[in-house]
Amino acid sequence: RRDVLVLTPWLAPIVWEGTFNRDILNAQYIQKKLVTGVVTFAVKKYWFFIEGFMSSANKYFLAGHQVIFYLFTDNPEQISPIQMAPENRLFVIPVQNHSQWQDTSMSRMDIISRYIRSHFQYEVHYLYSIDIDVQLFEHIGVEIIDALVGTISSWQYNARRESKSYETRTESQAAIPEGEGDFYYTASFYGGSVAEVYKLTTACFKGIMKDRENGIEARWHDESHLNKYLLYHKPTRLLSPEYYWDEEL
Repeated sequence: RRDVLVLTPWLAPIVWEGTFNRDILNAQYIQKKLVTGVVTFAVKKYWFFIEGFMSSANKYFLAGHQVIFYLFTDNPEQISPIQMAPENRLFVIPVQNHSQWQDTSMSRMDIISRYIRSHFQYEVHYLYSIDIDVQLFEHIGVEIIDALVGTISSWQYNARRESKSYETRTESQAAIPEGEGDFYYTASFYGGSVAEVYKLTTACFKGIMKDRENGIEARWHDESHLNKYLLYHKPTRLLSPEYYWDEEL
C-alpha cells in the first residue's frame, strides 16, 4: 500500500489491511503450536458489553487458533453461559470493584502483571489486553503477533506531535518531553509476548503508584503511562487505526 505509512522510523511494520498474506501467516503460526491469551475487564456497568465482545471475539479473534480469554469482572454471577469455539476457552476471574472508574482503569496494569506471574506465563505464549466495549466486525488474525505490539489511536493518527494527548507535566512519571513522541497509542488494545507484556504492565503500574505518592494523576491514566513506556521501549509491530476504529469518526 502506498496510501499509508507501513514502516516506522525504527523499521517496525505498521499493519494495515492489504499489507500481509494471512494464509501464509496462519500456516507458520499453526506449526509453532502457540496459544494466545486475551485479557478484558467488565467492571460496574461494563458487564453490559460482555455478550457483544465475547461473541464477536470468539468468532473473529485469531479464528481457528487456540485462544484463552481471561474475563475479569466484579459481577461473575451476571454472566450468561457463552458458547465458545472448540479451540477457545474462557476463564471468568472475580475482581474488586473500585469506587472510581479511574482507579479501576489504573489497577488493570497491576492485575495483568500479577496474573502473568501467577498464571498466564504458564498458559499462553502471547497476551493481548482489549477493552470490553469493543466489537469485532472482521477477522483479526496472526498478523498482530509480535514481541511488543501497540495500536495507533484512530483519533490521533493524523494529529501533529504537539497536538497529541501526551502527558506533559514533568512531575508525572508519564510525562513525555516536549518535541518527543512517535505515535499516540491506545490502551484499549496492546499486547505481545508474555515476557514483554509483563515488563510493560509492571513498569506502568510502578509509574502510576509513584504518581499517586506525589499526588498527581496522569492525563489519560494508564494510557498516558503506556505511551511513555512505548516511547522508550519501541514496539516491534504497530497495528493501524483500522484495528481500533471509533464509529464516531
